[in-house]
Amino acid sequence: MAAMLLRRHLAALVLFLSGCLFLSGCAQGPERVYEEKVSQAPAPRGGALLRQVMLSAHNRARAEVGVPPLTWDPALAASASRYARELARTRRFAHARQPQGPTREGENLWTGTRGAYRFDEMSGHWVAEQPYFVNGVTPAFSRTGKWRDVSHYTQIIWRNTTRVGCAIASNRRDDYLVCRYSPPGNVVGQRTL
Repeated sequence: MAAMLLRRHLAALVLFLSGCLFLSGCAQGPERVYEEKVSQAPAPRGGALLRQVMLSAHNRARAEVGVPPLTWDPALAASASRYARELARTRRFAHARQPQGPTREGENLWTGTRGAYRFDEMSGHWVAEQPYFVNGVTPAFSRTGKWRDVSHYTQIIWRNTTRVGCAIASNRRDDYLVCRYSPPGNVVGQRTL
């Protein structure tokens, strides 16, 4: 049992992918890694649960660094839902192409075996980047020297971000979680906090 859990968590760790907003090198999209489902019991689902878990996880991470909590934005959740459905339909896993300017939204993506992960596990993969974070000027905010190692976490705790909306969509094999943020984070030349 312990070996199965370890394999699940190691596989899941490779699933979290770098948020790509104003940073260069985003065209190729995040890597996609497949993991093995270890339980046949589906994880709990539902829109109200998603909202509650995502807001709680985001705001807990923000409180730890002393930035104000985010509020849920139904328009961002609708935008996230449209894109999550597109990802599930096409089985493509890449950040959305967005115009520069005031309509741009920040974005975090996650994918994994359909029904295998709880919402807190999904957001937990993003927050798990915290040990690699330093409050440098973007993109120099990672202890590893690779901005992609912390860009989900930095989007979550970005001081100027005030609103979030998330959605999940699935195909026969995978779940796709999309969270959208406004104003977007990871702005080159600015500090996270």
